[in-house]
Amino acid sequence: MSDIAAKQNKANLAGILWMVAAMAAFAVEDALVKAAAAHLPVAEVLILFGFGGAVLFTIAAVARQESIFSGDILSRPMRIRACFEVTARLFFVLALALTPLSATTAILQATPIVVVLGAAFLFGEKVGWQRWAAILIGLVGVLVVLRPGAESFSGLSVLALIGMLGFAGRDLASRAAPRSITTAVLGFYGFAAIILAGSLYALLWERRAFVVPDLAATAFLAGAVVCGVLAYGALMKAMRTGAVSVVTPFRYTRLLFGLTLGVVGFGEQLDLPMIVGSLIIVAAGITLLKPSAGFARLSPGRALK
Repeated sequence: MSDIAAKQNKANLAGILWMVAAMAAFAVEDALVKAAAAHLPVAEVLILFGFGGAVLFTIAAVARQESIFSGDILSRPMRIRACFEVTARLFFVLALALTPLSATTAILQATPIVVVLGAAFLFGEKVGWQRWAAILIGLVGVLVVLRPGAESFSGLSVLALIGMLGFAGRDLASRAAPRSITTAVLGFYGFAAIILAGSLYALLWERRAFVVPDLAATAFLAGAVVCGVLAYGALMKAMRTGAVSVVTPFRYTRLLFGLTLGVVGFGEQLDLPMIVGSLIIVAAGITLLKPSAGFARLSPGRALK
């Protein structure tokens, strides 16, 4: 094995480990947010979680002498991105609070599939028959998880579906975002969008009085913020280490972590449709990421979730 190949393999392994670490941290973040929502109003969870993350990313930006405010923040792609971010965060947290963690995590895994579909229509990316087949199969997997028409179908599952579509729209908008906006600044505005989502939900829908968080809720929220920021940093490290086509498929380890936390932490039960649908979504997503299928690359550092 040549030195170049050895270095590439080492970089790929490092990237894979960073990606797995990021997905584990994201899964723990989801579980902690769900636990916090059992103690506090959903709007309050959103606002406090968003505030904590925004503060940490502000500190990171200041430490790197990066400006939080600039003219590029008001660009059209960033405005569109903010709308999708608010939608994604609001409905995803509602799904975490009101539906099983395992089902919400499974539906979220369809995000890359929808991103590739959107890239084909919005950015004119070439889509061969393999990618179209993978997209359709992945969407079938989502339907298997949702089970519309079945007695076990819950309308609340649509919350996770809307959240997933919001994340896909955010990632597509991120692709068109100005390159001058750094990772830390994107992180700040991502968490600021969570504050906005919580405020809108409090004013327009929930209208529950906020309460002083008890020790358990405070611990859950603090843990969620730390895990979210660490996960984001690990994700950025993963996307900048090794080959993207090798590292990216390990995003799907989040499903394994999410299902495990749902079963162990919240006593959820996995039935056959959930398992089959999850496997279909993962298989379709990995097929899309194969170089031969024409992986639709988003710029490194542009995906927040």
